[in-house]
Amino acid sequence: MLVVWAEGQQRSGRLGATVASRNRFGAYLRAGTIPVNPSTDRQVAVRGFVAALQLAWNTILTQDQRDAWNEYGSNVAWKNRLGQAVKLTGPNHYIRTNVPALLVGLDRVDDAPIIFDVAAPELDLAVVASAAAGTLSVTFDDSKLWVSEDGAAQLIYMGSPVNPGKKFFAGPYRYCDAILGDSVAPLTSPQIVAADLVPWQFAEGQRIWVRTRIIRADGRLSDYAQANFLAVA
Repeated sequence: MLVVWAEGQQRSGRLGATVASRNRFGAYLRAGTIPVNPSTDRQVAVRGFVAALQLAWNTILTQDQRDAWNEYGSNVAWKNRLGQAVKLTGPNHYIRTNVPALLVGLDRVDDAPIIFDVAAPELDLAVVASAAAGTLSVTFDDSKLWVSEDGAAQLIYMGSPVNPGKKFFAGPYRYCDAILGDSVAPLTSPQIVAADLVPWQFAEGQRIWVRTRIIRADGRLSDYAQANFLAVA
């Protein structure tokens, strides 16, 4: 059901059995459903990371470290699903920073960033998907500082392939791979995501969305960058 809210009002999320969301056609309401929980290895790992980070916040971090994360949160604006600028709490930032870090095998970041900003997203993202090889070739700006920074990375997520005429995609996305920063031997663009890391099979002509986010060594995490394209032969 399409809806028009009163001026200045927006809705996003679930209330009871109704879900409010929006797409390129405008705001809409739909009946809520209970999603199937496949408990994939990655989902289990992420839930484990969140639980471990909550424990670390309460039992490992010092009060000075917690205060620093809270100060970072109070000074850094973040966009919610409605595109509104909001302030997250210290624990929110600590967890949302460290889940991606742990996912790609980086060390946990316990000290809050001292630069009150988020990382810059990838501005030159371009991807070629080869149906024959089953791989993704990811082009990025390899002159940026994160590329030669130990403890930094650009995480790559792929959306499920769709028909070529589809112009709007809200997910699902799955994590594929990461381009890791390296002060000794920085990686150059493009980088190939091997077929065994690509989460979905795809065919020539299907439309694919890929998004990435960058994490800096100091714990700053970027917004998502996004590209969509047709798979080639």
